Amino acid sequence: MSRHAFDDAIALTAQSDGTWLGHTSPAYANMVGPFGGIMAAQMLQAVLQHPQRLGDPVALTVNFAAALADGSFTVQARPARTNRSTQHWMIEVLQQGQTVLTATAFTALRRDTWGADEHTMPAVPRPLDAPLPERAGRVEWINRYEMRFVEGDFPAAWDGRDHGISRTRLWVRDNPPRPLDFASLTALSDVFFPRIWRRRASPVPIGTVSMTVYFHADVARLRDVGAGYLLGQAQAQAFHRGYFDQTAQLWSEAGALLVTTHQIVYYKE
Repeated sequence: MSRHAFDDAIALTAQSDGTWLGHTSPAYANMVGPFGGIMAAQMLQAVLQHPQRLGDPVALTVNFAAALADGSFTVQARPARTNRSTQHWMIEVLQQGQTVLTATAFTALRRDTWGADEHTMPAVPRPLDAPLPERAGRVEWINRYEMRFVEGDFPAAWDGRDHGISRTRLWVRDNPPRPLDFASLTALSDVFFPRIWRRRASPVPIGTVSMTVYFHADVARLRDVGAGYLLGQAQAQAFHRGYFDQTAQLWSEAGALLVTTHQIVYYKE
């Protein structure tokens, strides 16, 4: 069997100086540069395959300092501090000697404790009861995901109408299906189109400035999900003076909260 396009996109090659060499993937192209979720996954991948890694990801914050051009890039990842069961990482992506993305990550050896999900999965139709969009993706990376919208689909027309709420709910998984892991979960956390487009149905220019992902799942829970669907929900809290926030959650079909994510997004008028 051929390798999944996602695995090709996040592939990194170790260099003699301790850095990693990566390449952008046409399969995950966005309007300008690559899909932000794939870049976040590539930065986490540098940590996941690092020989000094301790534990599994708990948090990842990515700052998009500049647009990444198509082609090769270098990823630097180093543990800034390692404790008995936790580790803090500094990550940087460089292209032509210039920093284009920065990130921090936190990994840990997680222990069995009491736990509960307070943010429970909303009641929605099952995945196969939600229709697939009839149109093809406007940019290439969208075609790498199977998205079945339950609420808050992409605007059918740019008519400037204020919908009064920016919430979207959808079932989503890799296309073709791929077993879930931390890297793919990171990318899936960024599949939601900008909330201002849903709220106002106006194609204003936007760009994510910073994105944080909090992982609530361990390896065993991801293995249980396999190649199944995730229910995603995203909504903004406020739009003000050129920036808006965007909060999202992803649950397994069984109702387990796998990840929560937050973004701050620039918009221009």
